[in-house]
Amino acid sequence: MVSKVCRQDVRVKKHKRLRNRFSGTAERPRLAVFRSNNHMYAQIIDDTVGNTLVAASTLEKDVKAELEKTNNVDAAAYLGKVIAQKALDKGIKTVVFDRGGFIYQGKIAALAEAAREAGLEF
Repeated sequence: MVSKVCRQDVRVKKHKRLRNRFSGTAERPRLAVFRSNNHMYAQIIDDTVGNTLVAASTLEKDVKAELEKTNNVDAAAYLGKVIAQKALDKGIKTVVFDRGGFIYQGKIAALAEAAREAGLEF
């Protein structure tokens, strides 16, 4: 009998495989991205001590006020600019990009490209 695995389980398994390859350090923290059906979240994490250094999401009032919708490519691009600006203000210039098991296209790619254009290096 064929059993079908849900998308969420596949994504989590991919994310665990990806996390074996890299982790964030104090010199080069990890930019972790998560997207739900309604919102996007981005964090910059130092995995050596387990601290979130910078975080941004489409749930924040100032970000949400700038957006018409919170779950499209334009929202992802704006979130990329916001997270990059917050990181540069804290003195973080280079990061490791963690796509969270999501395919690098659409919203994830838009966030990454916007963060690169705003000054983050990865």
